[in-house]
Amino acid sequence: MAEAQSSPSASRILTVPNFVSVLRLGCVPVFCVLLLGMGNRAGAAILLGALGATDWVDGYIARRFDQGSELGKILDPTADRLMFLAAVVAMMVDGSLHVAFGVPMLAREAVVSLVVVVLGALGARRIDVTWTGKTATFGLMFALPLLLLGDSSVGGAAAISGVGWGLGIPSLALSYYAAVEYIPRARRALTEGRGGRAAASS
Repeated sequence: MAEAQSSPSASRILTVPNFVSVLRLGCVPVFCVLLLGMGNRAGAAILLGALGATDWVDGYIARRFDQGSELGKILDPTADRLMFLAAVVAMMVDGSLHVAFGVPMLAREAVVSLVVVVLGALGARRIDVTWTGKTATFGLMFALPLLLLGDSSVGGAAAISGVGWGLGIPSLALSYYAAVEYIPRARRALTEGRGGRAAASS
């Protein structure tokens, strides 16, 4: 019954959204080379902003053209997280992101990632990304290139940096709120996951 009701597209791998996610992952090293290898803050900021925008694009394509897949549900947030971590670490190394802002972002990601691994080991079902978490990530992924561009030699850098801080601070707060919001979801996922495994083994 469950197999009959599942979407035919759920098991697909070769979809446009998945291709976009893989492309985003492939651009992460390019961003690091631009920023750390070449010192091109403006170029790195433009690339990072474009990668953040494609996160919205692949989600729209998946919904609009029924190209969602189980792989995409894993690949998309993985690409988000790796891009985010690479951007934060590289910008702190470069000096364009203050550690007082970067460390709380890394700490939140580390805790969430650890919890996901522990829940998976305990048999919890996978937890879908919430709208709150997605919005926070989206906001931070646009705040970071603005902060990077604001620390470059482009015109109006000070104003750009101000917009970046204005977007980044509330987005960081929202990301912590989203983490707290996951607590009851994690409990349900663990209960349902264990219940499903017990039913399957009986």
